[in-house]
Amino acid sequence: MMQEYETEITTKHGLMPTFAVHPDGEGPFPAILFFMDAPGIREELREMARRLATHGYYVLLPDLYYRLGHVRFDLPRRDDAMSRVIGAALNSIDNERVIEDTAAMLMFVRAQAEVATGPVGAVGFCMSGRYVCAAAHAFPGQFAAVASLYGTKLVTEDQGSPHRLFNPSGTEYYFGFAETDSSAPPETIETVRQALQVSGAPHTVDVYPDTQHGYCFAAGRAYAPAAAEQTWERLFDLFERTTQTGRH
Repeated sequence: MMQEYETEITTKHGLMPTFAVHPDGEGPFPAILFFMDAPGIREELREMARRLATHGYYVLLPDLYYRLGHVRFDLPRRDDAMSRVIGAALNSIDNERVIEDTAAMLMFVRAQAEVATGPVGAVGFCMSGRYVCAAAHAFPGQFAAVASLYGTKLVTEDQGSPHRLFNPSGTEYYFGFAETDSSAPPETIETVRQALQVSGAPHTVDVYPDTQHGYCFAAGRAYAPAAAEQTWERLFDLFERTTQTGRH
């Protein structure tokens, strides 16, 4: 059995609606921050948060579009017009805003009796693959591990580019890439891999054969069940090794 609820986290910019889920039974549980992808909050993301929680975690899934109001997309009806609106929504946030929101999330989880002390984990899909890197850099020592799954804009010219932000210690990184993804072509993957090696941070980089961007989402056209399950196993292993050790 699980405990789950909707809450609001106070941020610098207002109240951020957030879904929280954790197991029944004895805690406290390590926290994992689940950063949404570009289409935003929907039941599929809540189900993924629940799946993480069943392995012994307190999972937060915040609505990063809260500054725009209550934004929800009916993805089965997605067309070019909806895609343009999704694009506008994702462009409404950036590293600075997400870091401000992350500060509020960290304060929130630290105040919850169900949450264990110690570093937290984070996972980000698609647009948020870059934001988990920014969060780990902004809050050194507070993230035991972050996972970026088919992240976008991982290598850019600006100083906030994820490949410039890897911490040399204290955070383990996992990157899962699709074999075919215009948002993360082979040259981007190689740049990320080299930057991780130079940083000295513990890391793993996987490229899943015969996959496309979005391969983890069962409701999407790119869903690749075998690769998705391998990715889940990687996540469970990553967080168990890094956040569960010595929990209290």
